[in-house]
This record gives sequence, structure tokens and C-alpha cells, in this order.
Amino acid sequence: MLSTTASDLYWMSRYLERAENLARMLEVSYSLSLMPQAGRSDGRAELAMSLLAAGTLDDYNERYGELNTERMLHFFALDETNPGSIYCCLQAARANAHVVRGRITADMWENINATWLEMRNIASNGLARYGISHFCEWVKERSHLFRGATSGTIMRNDAYCFIRLGTFLERADNTLRLLDARYEMFGEESEEVSDNSARGYYQWSALLRALSSFEAFNEIYRNAPGAEQVSEMLLLRGDVPRSLHACIEELDHILASLPGSNGRAAQRLAAELNARLRYTGIDEILGLGLHLWLADFISQVRHLGQTVHESYLEVV
Repeated sequence: MLSTTASDLYWMSRYLERAENLARMLEVSYSLSLMPQAGRSDGRAELAMSLLAAGTLDDYNERYGELNTERMLHFFALDETNPGSIYCCLQAARANAHVVRGRITADMWENINATWLEMRNIASNGLARYGISHFCEWVKERSHLFRGATSGTIMRNDAYCFIRLGTFLERADNTLRLLDARYEMFGEESEEVSDNSARGYYQWSALLRALSSFEAFNEIYRNAPGAEQVSEMLLLRGDVPRSLHACIEELDHILASLPGSNGRAAQRLAAELNARLRYTGIDEILGLGLHLWLADFISQVRHLGQTVHESYLEVV
């Protein structure tokens, strides 16, 4: 496969996964912002947490300065000038899909093209008319439909591998950033919130719901969510689909299945990260410090993405 084709497939899936992840963050942060905030006059900090996790908080501050709920929602969801908005992610995903129409199925193309057309209609009408929760559910639903069309219609060839590669790299990065953003937003305050308090319960539950892992947590632990158990499940449980371990394990298998010797560096790095997670315990992570461990692994996932790009996606 040509590296340019592989790159378009890879980024098509990354942008779609990113749009879904952004919608998950926005939905949960918005819900929390509507709750009574201890020590705060409103829930703007909860919405700012989504911008922090997405890496766009500095861009927002540079443009607007003061945190404003309506501006933050627009900037995060529909801003055409913000490369990190849901709007721009879906636009980029559709553009990449258009380039590789010959390598994806008709069902995949029709789904992503229809998603973009409806996205433009939503943007023209504004979020107030559509509703934040409805909008976020729509983004997740369109992503699920595309993933289902991909799984059910495309051949299990290199194109499929690069689509999945983009999905799981983006998902791994999102899980890490959500955990780290929570730490950065609440700082030491988050450590002082009792896991048994109402506030602590809703904070951890919101994080689990953002990653569709609330039901899994209840099945595994059967008690109120706390820092240690939530971190263990979202980082080290290989049977939770959006956990870091599950994503890295998938990346390890996908890279190992790609032919040729160009990708040895990426394959080796993925295998090392997979082994590291398999033999790491939550006590070791918390002993080092959750924030330090997350920051280091975010860097490692970024390095893996760069190595994948250098090995497979650069034009030689």
C-alpha cells in the first residue's frame, strides 16, 4: 500500500475517533457543570477541563481570555477556526475519506459523507437549537455507525489495519489525557476529596461514563468508584475496551500483523509498552505519582504515533 493512502486511512479513523472522544468529554463536563459546585459560583471549570484534556485550553485563553460557558461550548464543538473542535475533526475525517474512496466501502463513505453534511447543518443552526446532550449523542452515534460499517463491510487487509491503528492510538491518548486532565484541573484538591463523598462519587462516575466504563466498573468492583480502582481499571484492565491496556494490546497485535521490515521500530515500541502495562501494578503507579506516570505514558504514546508515521506514513 502507498504510504499516502495508508496515511489518509489512518488519519480518517483518528479524526473520527477524536470527534467521538471530544463529544464524550463535552457531554460529561456539561452535565457536571449543571450540578451544584462546592466552592464555585458556576461550572465553568468543569467545561474548561474538556478544553484542557483536548489540549486547546491555551488557544481558548489566547483568543477569549475569560471563561464563558457559551463561548467554550461553541469553541469546543462548532468553531471552524479551532482545529481541535468536533466540527473540524469531522471535516478532516471526511476530507481524508474522500481521497481514499477507492479503498473504503460504499457504506463507509456514505456514512461519513452524511455525517459531514448533517454537521454543517447543525453548525448553521447553532447548538442552542440542537441541544448539547443531543449533539453529543449524535456524534457518538455517527462514530458507532461508521465503526460498524467498517467492521461489517471492509476486507481484512492493510487498509483495515491502518484504520484500526488510527482508532486505537487516538483512543489510548484520550484515556490518558482524561485522567491527567482531571488531576490537573483539581490538583491536590482531587486527592483530598473523599472517595465516599458525593462530590468524589460524581467526579469519578463522570470519568467512567465518559469512557463508557461505568457498567464495567460496577461489575468488577461492586462499590463506589475511587481513585485507586478507577485508575487501575482504566489503565491496566485488558478486558475494558477503552482502557489503556486494551488499546496498547490492540496496537501491538495490529503492528505485528503488518508485513515488511520497515515497521520494526514501531512494532518493538508497541510490544515494550504492552509488556510494561501487563507487568505493572496500580500500587507501583500510585507510588510514583499518578500525574507523573500519566505524563510519561502520554509522551510514550506520542512517540509511538511518531514512530508509526516515520515507519509507514512518510512519503519516501
